[in-house]
Amino acid sequence: MAKLTKNAQHEQEGKETVEFFKDLDREALNTERFLEKYSKQLGIIFGVLVLGVLGFFAYKQFIVAPQNGEAVKSFLAAQKNLANGKDKEALGGKSAANPGFIGTADEYPSTSVGKLSAYNAGLLKFKEGKFQEAYDLLDKVSSDNKTLMAMKYGAMADAKSGLNKNDEALQLLDKASGASDDPYTSYYFTRKAGILALGLKKNADAKKYFTTISEKYQDYDNGMSDSYIEMTKYY
Repeated sequence: MAKLTKNAQHEQEGKETVEFFKDLDREALNTERFLEKYSKQLGIIFGVLVLGVLGFFAYKQFIVAPQNGEAVKSFLAAQKNLANGKDKEALGGKSAANPGFIGTADEYPSTSVGKLSAYNAGLLKFKEGKFQEAYDLLDKVSSDNKTLMAMKYGAMADAKSGLNKNDEALQLLDKASGASDDPYTSYYFTRKAGILALGLKKNADAKKYFTTISEKYQDYDNGMSDSYIEMTKYY
């Protein structure tokens, strides 16, 4: 009896194995039919993917790389004028012969050098007292460099203060204080935010900034934050 049971078990396993392979055959046949039916569409999709990859590398090789090279040339020429005290020439933007920072920023906005040019142009516009133009140029700047982004927000805050929009300036200084991993940069803008908040009679905000300095940036502050915290109680 045990022997018959064992045979029956083998027979059942054999049937299951056969069914399993039949299922595989059907699946393979279905896949083959699918490929036959949609071969044209699949070929188009594959071709589009290949063209997309090739197009990306072509863009990087033949468009972005040459643009970066030209942008660097324009930037260095403007930087040389700036170093020689020729602010108007450094700013440029009035002729193709001297693009300056403005021309470089306008011509190559997608390059890192173009964005840095926008930052420098913004600072020069601020120096001229053209605060809205400075703000608009600085607003174009984007970078993976966190310290540069902190400097951007800080400069934008100065432009807003120049426009007598100090509440907006304080918001930008708050962004600047938290944008960088560099401790001195964070300290500098936290302190600046605290002083502005104190001037705006926002004593709770001022206390928050100076308490942060007291807790995190004592090495740079020489105990001055404690004096400012006291001022928030009476000023």
